[in-house]
Amino acid sequence: MGEFKGGAFGQVTVYSIQGCPRCVQAKATLERLGVPVCDVDVGAHSKLRGKLTQLTGHSTVPQIFFNNVHVGGSDDLLNLAPEELQRLVALVKEQPPPADAPPLPDRNLSVDVGRAADGAAELSLLLREMILKLFSEHLSDDGKCVDYSGMSANPVFERYCDLSIQLQRVELLSLSREEKLAFFINIYNALVIHGCLRLGAPTNLWQRYRFFNYVSYFIGGEVFTLQDIENGVLRGNRRGVAQLRRPFSRSDPRLQVALPDAEPLIHFALNCGAKGCPPIKTYTPEDIDVQLRTAAEAFLENDDGCLVDSVTGEVRLSQIFRWYKADFGGTDEKVLKWVLDHMGDSEKKTRLRGVLSSGKIKVTFHPYDWSSNSSR
Repeated sequence: MGEFKGGAFGQVTVYSIQGCPRCVQAKATLERLGVPVCDVDVGAHSKLRGKLTQLTGHSTVPQIFFNNVHVGGSDDLLNLAPEELQRLVALVKEQPPPADAPPLPDRNLSVDVGRAADGAAELSLLLREMILKLFSEHLSDDGKCVDYSGMSANPVFERYCDLSIQLQRVELLSLSREEKLAFFINIYNALVIHGCLRLGAPTNLWQRYRFFNYVSYFIGGEVFTLQDIENGVLRGNRRGVAQLRRPFSRSDPRLQVALPDAEPLIHFALNCGAKGCPPIKTYTPEDIDVQLRTAAEAFLENDDGCLVDSVTGEVRLSQIFRWYKADFGGTDEKVLKWVLDHMGDSEKKTRLRGVLSSGKIKVTFHPYDWSSNSSR
């Protein structure tokens, strides 16, 4: 889909982020409608994100406008009544954008794979841009599958590999909580893909143990494995699944980088390369908590994340809630309360509230799908 299509008619403006599954779905829907689409990447045009929040009252993407008519997000687009959708399509095909149409960037930025990184801040930004581009080109529409073969042949990936060596220059101690969350979530997801491309996806328990404990980047002068990033940094130095010790000892300099407490929302952002994982997307420090909460809501709305049977009183959750029960309160009762508090308003939430009020609850867990998320 081309960006900034002009002409005598109007346009649909989609504010999106590369690698966002819902953005991809929305743009695919609009493409089928045959309307001219202006795709604005707010990841590349960060100043527009604040304006977008002021304009719509939402910080999530996508946000969709038919000329100056705000529709909302991907679900809002899909839920439009047929006659309303027909009216909006006719609007953009017959009328030019009015003066109060949503703002557009002055120019469209693309990733310059040959650009040099000048300093740690520029390096972090450039790596993120490359991750965004790779995810956009090689993720399935729902963000659940990766075209590893296509990604390995992409010149942007080779440039990413070269630049990842320079992660040792990043000054981690200067990062805020929000910056740490976004930085390490993005790096974790990219490192999993990097490891799968170089070593192959793990296929059994022993291979998974070695993969997550040995695949690593040299960041800020220290080695960080996938295990270190997830359990050491993002979970506040808690023991991981089947781990006997905390990742960082008291004398380990990496302990200074760890978050002070475990952040349970990271479990809906990290993707370990298996089909049972949450979708892959990228995160920014701005509004990171809103982004993570949105990811959690989407995960819980899926029956693989949470399934509620009002008749039997059974609540079946993802294995994530069993493996990391301590992060969600430590008991089944507290886990269910956390789930209820982090669900979006839905019929499922109403059912769960009813089951909890009945007092007759049976908590079970879905089997985890460890098969590779490769699309080929």
